[in-house]
Amino acid sequence: MKSFDVVVIGAGPAGYIAAIRAAQLGLSTACIEEWKTPNDEYVLGGTCLNVGCIPSKALLESSENYERVLHQFKAHGITASGVKFDLKTMLGRKDRIVGKMTSGIAGLFKKNKVTWLQGHGRLVSGGTTWKIQIDSETVEAKNVIIATGSKARHLPGIPVDNKTICDNVGALAFESVPERLGVIGAGVIGLELGSVWRRLGSKVKVLEALPAFLGAADEAVAAEAWKIFTKTQALDIELGIQIKSVKQATKGVEIQYSGQDGSSKIYECDRLIISVGRVPNTDDLGAQKVGLKLDAKGFIEVDKNCRSALPRMYAIGDVVRGPMLAHKGEDEGVMVAEIIAGQHGHVNYDAIPWVIYTAPEIAWVGKTEQQLRGEGVPYKAGRFPFAYNGRALGREEPEGFIKILADAASDRILGVHAIGSLASELIAEAVVAIEFGASSEDIARICHAHPSMSEVMREAALGVEKRSLNG
Repeated sequence: MKSFDVVVIGAGPAGYIAAIRAAQLGLSTACIEEWKTPNDEYVLGGTCLNVGCIPSKALLESSENYERVLHQFKAHGITASGVKFDLKTMLGRKDRIVGKMTSGIAGLFKKNKVTWLQGHGRLVSGGTTWKIQIDSETVEAKNVIIATGSKARHLPGIPVDNKTICDNVGALAFESVPERLGVIGAGVIGLELGSVWRRLGSKVKVLEALPAFLGAADEAVAAEAWKIFTKTQALDIELGIQIKSVKQATKGVEIQYSGQDGSSKIYECDRLIISVGRVPNTDDLGAQKVGLKLDAKGFIEVDKNCRSALPRMYAIGDVVRGPMLAHKGEDEGVMVAEIIAGQHGHVNYDAIPWVIYTAPEIAWVGKTEQQLRGEGVPYKAGRFPFAYNGRALGREEPEGFIKILADAASDRILGVHAIGSLASELIAEAVVAIEFGASSEDIARICHAHPSMSEVMREAALGVEKRSLNG
């Protein structure tokens, strides 16, 4: 029987990063992964690299480029006729990027001497060491890190075939652009995938059960996003609905639902994307067999350092509490590997950025304005629009703003919220500021390159004290 210091179950962002860091620290490490391509080949990377973060961003970029040619280039004095796209080429490019990334992880495993165990990992027994079964093989581990990720949550009574009724897997592989596309769920995945197919020609209707739009985002950002998505981009978003039934018809899908006012409605579409959240992959893990405690939703219960109640067993990423974000799982993977190696690993959960890769992008870190009001925390706010920024105007992307929230007494930054082009990149400065306890004055006094989009961050910081210089 093979024996390792650390065995990681799952090779998504949380798992493969945990395995690499453990190996870097001198621990003999193996990582179990069962993911297979449509060609029945084992690959690393889990949901994120294969059917999530990476392929969706590839299609987002392709569809945005197509829309720029149609609508933005004219303002630059560039005209084009007969513009068209080839969906097969777009999907092929997406698949090549995925293949490059997943093979890159295999190379990293080889470089760092991580053993890749191919198959489904299942906990068998514990004691002084843990035993884990991978199909017909059993291995032994001093420490176990569970990083089995999550899968799309499906609605009861609505079978997903990933042809006509799809989750994220099928929605990334349409062989043609549907004329009418329905999306159930106006969260991150629903908005991103809905916007991809809208740009490529679909008439998109998004149905959301919650009465508020983007409730997790800052209210000012959500209001701006609503205006841009529904008015400028013509996304048809209906809030406060209740799904009654979903039926496959001869020519597509029929959705019966009640509106916010209780009225009965029917929407017919050619394809439907269901994006109503995700659930942890903890079934068939062997948790009950070894006494690993799960909560009512199937998440593994852990402490602040991702330790389970069982000795030398940890869980990270989407299978534990907290946001289902790849980078959150990666940081937990590093933390746990360092703790196993006797170091002092740590994750600051107050400094984890959120990003929605729509156009414009939405990003934030820290507290929202409504959270601060609810907690009774006195604060100051500074806000600055991209419309006053020379680089944003030069890019023909003036939509949105950055808002900074700071403690009224100490000026320490409590939250930063952005909607606009490159928000996913600009938020990194705010993450650094919050991680190091910076004040709004710190950002206000840092020299930012001119002209650059990052100047909006500085102007928002200046705005906390009502002294923005360019607006």
